[in-house]
Amino acid sequence: MKFVDEAEIRVEAGDGGNGCIGFRREKYIPKGGPDGGDGGDGGSVYLVATDNINTLVDFRFHSVHRAQRGQNGMGRQCTGRKGDDIFVSVPRGTVVYDKQTQEKLGDLTRVGEKLLVAQGGFHGLGNTRFKSSINRAPQKASMGSKGEHRILELELTLIADVGLLGMPNAGKSSLIRAVSSAKPRVADYPFTTLVPNLGVVSVDDQRSFVIADIPGVIEGAAEGAGLGLQFLKHLARTKVLLHLVDVQPYESMDTPVEAARKISQEIAKWSDDLANKPRWLVLNKLDRIAEAEREACCQAIVDELGWKGPVYHISALKAEGTRHLMFDLMAFLEAQQAAALAENDEQD
Repeated sequence: MKFVDEAEIRVEAGDGGNGCIGFRREKYIPKGGPDGGDGGDGGSVYLVATDNINTLVDFRFHSVHRAQRGQNGMGRQCTGRKGDDIFVSVPRGTVVYDKQTQEKLGDLTRVGEKLLVAQGGFHGLGNTRFKSSINRAPQKASMGSKGEHRILELELTLIADVGLLGMPNAGKSSLIRAVSSAKPRVADYPFTTLVPNLGVVSVDDQRSFVIADIPGVIEGAAEGAGLGLQFLKHLARTKVLLHLVDVQPYESMDTPVEAARKISQEIAKWSDDLANKPRWLVLNKLDRIAEAEREACCQAIVDELGWKGPVYHISALKAEGTRHLMFDLMAFLEAQQAAALAENDEQD
């Protein structure tokens, strides 16, 4: 399935049904009276978050969504039938904007969460509603109001706890393959990953988290170079970033320190929020270095970067050091969750 994380759709709520002008014509009731019924309300359009789909590709082919119009009122004070609402399924993590005003209408992050995006029109009133002591036979009814019409911009942001960040060929896809059941394409050349990938990491039967891999970021990404900028938004919801660095890059590529600094610069240009997220340095591909030289090589990179945060040494290809890293991530995420719950309890 093609991964699409942006789409534009048109939503049209149903118009309200018109009120009816009618009069009774009954035997033995010579003067009769008004009996026109109200119209029905127009149907509304809702977006509903689901885990059954993970891309917006369907909206490229089905871009208009119309709810049903309310039925007109009828005689004998019969109210018209309400138009049916429609519920449009979108992937969990979809952010919705009104294209015309650029207003953010909502962010659907929980399965089953609903968002009203187009309100159905209100029903018109039949002439029975206008009867009064001085107007016994009103010749008046009201029209139903128009339903809302909107053009929406949908933007999918993947929901993950941990995000992988790094230059092309840093080993992000190899890591997600090593620690989860996700199977992104892996090859010995840059830009193998073309779309984001999600994997569920289970550290034991009851504890797990979601990890996200995006295409590699290159220098100039904040100005639009490469694919990384397009997908950096998928790291926005993560709680911690793993900054992967290839400790033994090919001669034609940047040194580990240069690569790490370029990534830091690009995410700082793109978003302060992303740049300020907790970030752990993960020195990858240690299998390319003789075991006796690994510690010195890694320490030299850390010293030159002046890195103050957590540092891990791994080989994603051979799954060396990955288990320890995953358990530490799980502990970090659980501590964050506990702190958030404690803060909420204090506010309550």
